[in-house]
Amino acid sequence: MKRADLQDMLLLAALWGGAFLFMRIAVPSFGPIALAFVRVAGAAVVLLPLLLLRGQGPALRRHWRPLLVLGLTNSALPFLCFGYAALTLPAGLGAIFNAATPLSAAIIAWAWLGAPLTRWRCLGLALGFAGVLGLAAVKSGLQTGALDMRSALAIAACLLGTLLYGHAASFSRRYLHGVPTMAMACGSQIAAAAWLALPAALSWPAQTPGALAWALAIALAVLCSGLAYVLYFRLLSNTGPTKAASVTFLVPVFATVWGALVLGEAVTWPMLIGGVVIIGGTALVLGLWPRAVAAAPASAAT
Repeated sequence: MKRADLQDMLLLAALWGGAFLFMRIAVPSFGPIALAFVRVAGAAVVLLPLLLLRGQGPALRRHWRPLLVLGLTNSALPFLCFGYAALTLPAGLGAIFNAATPLSAAIIAWAWLGAPLTRWRCLGLALGFAGVLGLAAVKSGLQTGALDMRSALAIAACLLGTLLYGHAASFSRRYLHGVPTMAMACGSQIAAAAWLALPAALSWPAQTPGALAWALAIALAVLCSGLAYVLYFRLLSNTGPTKAASVTFLVPVFATVWGALVLGEAVTWPMLIGGVVIIGGTALVLGLWPRAVAAAPASAAT
């Protein structure tokens, strides 16, 4: 990987890790629905001029139906899920659960698109889901028999978000193949804003959010969605899907560091162990471990 690509990856991981911190602070003021709307609407405002400068506007008109679905499953609903989880879970823990997204994507691609599952990928799936279940059990109190319902619902929301991301990956592969990536990024944000506009209006907070909450919401839109999409698709173009997907491993690290430094969130041994297990399993699923690459070069990324 070239130095410029590595810089893009580190910046992207820092931005997406920061998104969990920003949600954690801003969501109590906005609520999950209003915050998700501000995020996708702001991202659409950032991305639309870039799309038009590239002359890719007609792609939005030709593919508006699948883009509506992509906006719902890749942005609107997942942002709601992780925003709801941020009301309860530490930023680092939410990012660790988000790191399981490639596991969900691999399962859905296998069931829907017939993507092959080698023994190494199956082992990776087993490890990854074991890490998720272990973290869920510890956080929700299942290991002590005292179920914390709020934590259980927050964890369920995170896992639903990863399933939605996994569905979006296979959906875009099947119905948006060949569509310019910037058109998918921008179109999905416009569609997500359309889906969320009415629910956000109905659930808009009675008390106007403060300056800090608004600043973080705008940062989510401009930095963690708008700029992050530009970085991600540039990374995808320069390095390929497997290396680009490895940014998933760095996001929990940055989210945990931001949460510890800014909010004083505790970093526990279960979080560290569960995170390592999930990331190790995801590395196998993506084919990033050398033996897995050798065993399955044709299906290294989902």
